[in-house]
Amino acid sequence: MNRLEARKKAEELVGKMTVEEAASQLRYDAPGIERLGVPAYNWWNEALHGVARAGVATSFPQAIGLAATFDGGLVRRLGDVASTEGRAKYNESARQDDRNIYKGLTFWSPNINIFRDPRWGRGQETYGEDPFLTAQMGKNYVRGLQGDGETMKAAACAKHFAVHSGPEGLRHSFDVHPTKKDMYETYLPAFKELVDEGVEAIMGAYNRTNGEPCCGSKELMVDLLRGKWGFEGHFVSDCGAISDFHQFHKVTETPEESAALALKMGCDVNCGGTYQYILRALDMGLIEEEDIRRAAVHAFTCRYMLGIMEGSEYDDIPYSKVECKEHVATAHEAALKSCVLLKNDGILPLDTEKIKTLAVIGPNANSRLALVGNYWGTSSRYVTVVEGLQDALGDDVKVLFSEGSHLFKDRIELGPNDDRVSEAVTVANHADAVVLVVGLDETLEGEEGDAYNASYSGDKPDLYLPRTQRNLVKKVLDVGKPTVVVLMAGSSMDLESAHEKANAILVGWYPGARGGKAIAELLLGKKSPSGKLPLTFYRNEQLSSMPAFEDYGMKGRTYRYFEDKPLYPFGFGLTYGDCYVTDVKAEKLDGKVKVTCKVKNDGACDTQDVVQIYCQNEGSANAPVHPRLCGFERVCVKAGGEAECVIEIEDRRFLVINEEGEAVSEGNVVLYAGMGQPNEQTRELTGHGSLKVEL
Repeated sequence: MNRLEARKKAEELVGKMTVEEAASQLRYDAPGIERLGVPAYNWWNEALHGVARAGVATSFPQAIGLAATFDGGLVRRLGDVASTEGRAKYNESARQDDRNIYKGLTFWSPNINIFRDPRWGRGQETYGEDPFLTAQMGKNYVRGLQGDGETMKAAACAKHFAVHSGPEGLRHSFDVHPTKKDMYETYLPAFKELVDEGVEAIMGAYNRTNGEPCCGSKELMVDLLRGKWGFEGHFVSDCGAISDFHQFHKVTETPEESAALALKMGCDVNCGGTYQYILRALDMGLIEEEDIRRAAVHAFTCRYMLGIMEGSEYDDIPYSKVECKEHVATAHEAALKSCVLLKNDGILPLDTEKIKTLAVIGPNANSRLALVGNYWGTSSRYVTVVEGLQDALGDDVKVLFSEGSHLFKDRIELGPNDDRVSEAVTVANHADAVVLVVGLDETLEGEEGDAYNASYSGDKPDLYLPRTQRNLVKKVLDVGKPTVVVLMAGSSMDLESAHEKANAILVGWYPGARGGKAIAELLLGKKSPSGKLPLTFYRNEQLSSMPAFEDYGMKGRTYRYFEDKPLYPFGFGLTYGDCYVTDVKAEKLDGKVKVTCKVKNDGACDTQDVVQIYCQNEGSANAPVHPRLCGFERVCVKAGGEAECVIEIEDRRFLVINEEGEAVSEGNVVLYAGMGQPNEQTRELTGHGSLKVEL
């Protein structure tokens, strides 16, 4: 059902409701209206990286890991996996008249905020620091979730609109004042592209932007979103955000005033309890009945488009689709493509002809929590890194395991500090090689209120591992055995001496419930790593030269504006091959440029790699400091072979944003094609640079 038909039906239905009934439908836990045949509906559901919080579902890598795949088609397929399983679960729940939380078809994903500061705990939920990459991943996930059927398969939601990326501890009261240039160059583009893509819902942020709360902002919601951009879907508040208006932002004095402000600015559905005061706001003359009915029409337009009211072609999706073989295989493919190889002196892939005993050490080596990241779903099976290696090696190689340390506590049991380090050293001494699995999990980086990190509200105080793990890493590396460090985390980390002393470093992110299998396959050479960093990896001391966490100015942040040499650059990632661009041609077409690249693999291993196109406007005072990503494509190149890829780039990608927030054509446009950023550091790390072509 298209939007026009659905809206007409919604208007007719809402017109039959009393104002009290219409108001009740604006709660996230909307009750049923028996006399009109309206079933109860709970709007709150999650599918950040698979259906979450609703029982068993296929678990794929956390969003930051999906960004590292640089594979939009794969992300779209994963969105389809999530919506298929969401439909299967919804169908069964509806048959049992279970319409409670996490049982609906409105998924509050994806999170397309920009990961501008490496300390932000929720950065793991995003697609990284680049607006273009974020938009491409986000659009594909929306396409997968919403489908292309006669009815919408599931409703996606772009969040958190619009300028929101920490600090978590200040989010309920913080007021952000970005420049117009930063707004339209960094914080708004992905939202605009998802609106153009037809995303059904937008979720507002907790904080204020330019003095207005994001869930009650005339500038963002009325003038920009529904006005300039023409958004026709529904708007939902973040959970509890409307009560922040009077409790923390102090822009209103009462719940009635807060409800009225949000409703009049266009917030249709309230996650929280403040819309319980809507009828009192109506009685007080703060809103009109039409405000309530308008929001209810938006809400029911979505429900009709989903087929909730009159049935859907997806009603027959069986429960057997949940965590089916095909879905698990797709999640496994994503895990393989997401891992990023930062360093390799030749130890990888591990040579099982020479290694008879392998030590697997570290608090994340056998941790289920480190597999899933936050907003996770339940899996019927988990495969940790040590289990993945044990399964893959069988009886051919003996695997010794030691936890080595707690994730962050001084001790594991009742012994003294670092009570398991001696065991880790013993295990390392008795092995031919070591796989050291360290990092974080959602208890140390995540959303405000996460356990064990109350002092920082889910954000990181710095880029280092916790003290216990730093000590473990030092002691194990001092043993001197060939050592691979596997980092399981959702953000930039400085592993200190490991960057120099370890033989190899692989970033596994939070790879999904069975992600240990993928990591084992990569370490053993059954597949080649091919992921690329979707964010800059900084040295911890470089934080002091960056703007304060609370400062939303982009100067000195992310690869586009950071002027120092980072630990590892955005877009970087090694493979077991040796791929580089040998030739590039750019052809101007109507409204776009077709870039044709030839890629050669001088290595001895078949591999996938990612061709990346960067744009710079030479001579423009408004262009970012460094060339910006404007296109990418995965290629598969046989050992010693060649491949060709074609990337089409819209002309609008070559515009720059001036201080007034306007997109203008300036300077001499040049493109760079390579397997990473066009800079000297990427050349140093990979042995290859980028090829330049002028338009």
